[in-house]
This record gives sequence, structure tokens and C-alpha cells, in this order.
Amino acid sequence: MVSAFLNTVKIPELRRRILFTLAVIVIVRLGAAITTPGVNSAVLQEWFRTSADRSGGVAALFNLFSGGALENCAIFSLGIMPYISASIMMQLLTAVIPRLGRLAREDGGRQKIMQYTRYATLVLCIFQGYLLAVSFQHPESYHTVLGGISDTIRNLGVPLVEDTGWTFRVVTVISLTTGTLFLMWLGDQITERGIGNGISLIITIGIVARLPAALAQAWKTFVPSAETGTSQVSPAILVLMVAFLFLVIAGVITITQGVRKITVQYAKRVVGRKMYGGQTQYMPLKVNYAGVMPIIFAWAILLFPTQILGFAFKNSRVAKQIADMLSTGWAHYVFLAAMIFFFSYFWVATQFQPSQIADDLKKYGGYIPGVRPGKPTSEFLDFTMTRLTFAGAIFLTLIAILPSLLSQGLHVPQITAQFFGGTSLLIIVGVILDTMRQVETHLIQRHYDGFLRKGRIRGRSFDRASYSRGDAAGSGALVWLYVGIAVIVIGGVAVFLYGR
Repeated sequence: MVSAFLNTVKIPELRRRILFTLAVIVIVRLGAAITTPGVNSAVLQEWFRTSADRSGGVAALFNLFSGGALENCAIFSLGIMPYISASIMMQLLTAVIPRLGRLAREDGGRQKIMQYTRYATLVLCIFQGYLLAVSFQHPESYHTVLGGISDTIRNLGVPLVEDTGWTFRVVTVISLTTGTLFLMWLGDQITERGIGNGISLIITIGIVARLPAALAQAWKTFVPSAETGTSQVSPAILVLMVAFLFLVIAGVITITQGVRKITVQYAKRVVGRKMYGGQTQYMPLKVNYAGVMPIIFAWAILLFPTQILGFAFKNSRVAKQIADMLSTGWAHYVFLAAMIFFFSYFWVATQFQPSQIADDLKKYGGYIPGVRPGKPTSEFLDFTMTRLTFAGAIFLTLIAILPSLLSQGLHVPQITAQFFGGTSLLIIVGVILDTMRQVETHLIQRHYDGFLRKGRIRGRSFDRASYSRGDAAGSGALVWLYVGIAVIVIGGVAVFLYGR
């Protein structure tokens, strides 16, 4: 593996891509530290230090995905989430509106849909930027992401914003909107000229940037203080959470790399004096076909209700209770789990086209042994992918939800618990694996060894010696997948009960 990293420097194109990506990352982190004009960042930093990062909720999540930009009142405070929300909207509209569906299949249609997505991003940025500007001006009146900051303002005796007029609102909306659009452009540049997926990489860098603060909070929580000689949480809990961390990482890598190989046989055909076909190939179907996108989509959707309820019903106690319940209560976890499960299937339904794959196989003389070409092949692939997605969605949902529940049961600060599993770990591991896969592709194309000894990142293969119509989705490896899910659940319950 060390030699593979050294080989990345020997390839000029790969070296340029890596250096370009690192340069863009530096720009992203600089933008997360430039304060929006007119805002006293010291007030927000004190609030996050004393309350927000401890209690979690929408503010901590917003701050996490923006890489600490919200804590600094930076121009990148909105992060890349408006663009992701606009992408979700366009994908939903493409699936339900026939005209957009036909446009997506036409030549140049994807570029037009991407243009519409950028327009929607602009609208969402203006809307969210205005809500955030009003929240900065009147934090005591609106139950938005800054709920509870009034106590910090009274303790410090310094206002968060001195200018409460429209000038501040306009400047803030322009600054935040420009910052998000600039982030969107930087993400596209990384995808085109750098290495890895730009949008996912920006989110990952923001999450990793919060790691030092998480480690500092973990030290205060688990290490006994000099004054009292005791720790806030038993160090034995830390040992159990570290063990749970390795278990979750292993599960994430397994589910991300896990594929099921479908045997594809090509018939022999003669073209001129040459014979083509006759060989056996494999079609890999990923267990977690959507990757980390269901997690990102679900969190992007959950960021809206609290903001809208707090702004539209600022004086309503019921609206505040609903907003708090959606951000930290049991309803939050129910909605989050449901949306992760939904978006796992939604992504597969929009990106995986079994009918087109079946037509392509039939066109080039390929067939799946035991399955007739055409519509039966399409139904077979759809049935198999549905079963695989069900297992992947359950695994994804449990890993995203269970660590957050454990943090509440064990009384571990939210900022620390985020790095012991759950959403943050899923995104980090998934994006790192995808980036390593792209780097490895460049290495192998130029006859260098990959990160592993045999030159490729191996996935856990869900394969059988033979397939038939009746047992296509009954692979024995799925049994091991469900066993892994049961182990994680039992381990989580054990840690929870021990902490209680």
C-alpha cells in the first residue's frame, strides 16, 4: 500500500489531479473561516461551545456538514446542502413528470436538468440565507437553528448582530448565496479536474474538520479532571464505544464493497472470418447501490422543517415543540430511518434500469443462464436488485440511527458520538473508498500495482456456482449480511444497557 501511494507521484496526470484537489480543499477551509459582515462570531462560538455541540440537534448537524462554518458565521455557512436539496427535487420531478423524464433521456438533456438544478439551488440559497439572516438579527423571536442562543447573548452582554435593518439582510443573503454557489462550482471542478466526487468530498472535508473539536470534547468527557478526580462518563464506556467503532467501520466497508456477481454468457457469433463471443463474464450488482447518498438526502430534507416552522410560527409554543421533536426527539429518528430507507430504493429506481440492461444484453448476444432474454431478464434483474437493496437499506439505516441512540443513552456529547459511528462515519468511509477506487484505476491503467497486493480493491462477492429463476436472490452471502446486522444490533443494545 505504501508503494501505491508513492506511485501516485510518478504519474503526472494523477499528481496534478491530487494537487488540484488539495488546493481546492484549502480554499474550502479558508471560506469556512471568513466571517459574514456584521455578525459577531464570538457569540456563536461561545454558544456552540456551551450548548449546541453538546445537545446536538439541527444546529450541530448544520455546523457539522458546513465544516464549522456556521460556528464562525462564515460565508460558507449554508454549505453544499442547498445544492443537494435542489438535486433531490429535480430527481423527484424527473421521476414523476413525463416531460422531464423524456428530457433526461435525450441528447443534452442531462445538461439542461443540471442547469435547472442550479437555478433551484439559487432560489433555495436566497430562501435559506434570508431565514438565517433574520435568525441572526432576532435569535430570541424565531425558533430556528439558533434556538437557545438568547441566554448566551445575555451572559456575554454583546449582541449577535448590531444592525437589525434590511441592509444586513441583503448583505448576508448575497454573501451566503455566493458562498454556496462558489462551493458548488468548486465541487464541479474537483469532479472534472481533480480526484473523487467533488460534492461528496467537500462534505467529507467539512466533517473531518470537526474531528479535533470532537477529540478535545472526548478528552474532557472520559479523562478524569484534576479538580474532582472523576470523569463525566466512565472510561469503560469509551472502550466499548471504540470496539463498536471498529465494528461499524468493518460493516460499512463490507456493505459498501459488497457485490453479487450475476453470470452472463455470450453466444458465439461469426463476423467475417473471426469468431466473437463464447466467453463468460459477470455483472456485479452492488448491495449498497446508492452509497452514502440516502444519508445525505435524508439529512438535507430534515434541515427544512425546523427552519420553516420557526420562521412561520415564531410565537407558537406548539410549533417550537414540533421543531424540537423533529430535530432531536423520537420522531426525528423515525423520519430519518424512513427517509434513508426510501431514498435507498429511490436511487436504485432512478439510476438502475433493468429494462435497458436486458435490451443491451439481448442486442450483443448475452444472456443469464437459466433466464430467457428480454422481459424475463429484466424482471430477474429487478427482483434481484430489490432483494439486495432491502438488505443494504436495513444495514444503512441501522448504522445511521443506532450510534445516535447510543450517545443519548450513554450521555456522550453529540460532537464526539458523531465520530464513533453513524452518519459522519458512513460518509467518510464511503467517500474515501470511492476516492481510493478512482486513484487505483489511474494506477492500474498505467501498469502500476493498486493499494492491495493483487492490484485492485476487492469487494465481498455475493456469488454462486449457478443461478436459477427460483433461487436467484437467495444467495447464502445475504444470510451473513443479516447475521452482521444482528451482531451490530446486539452489540449496540449491550453497550446501551451497560451505560445505563
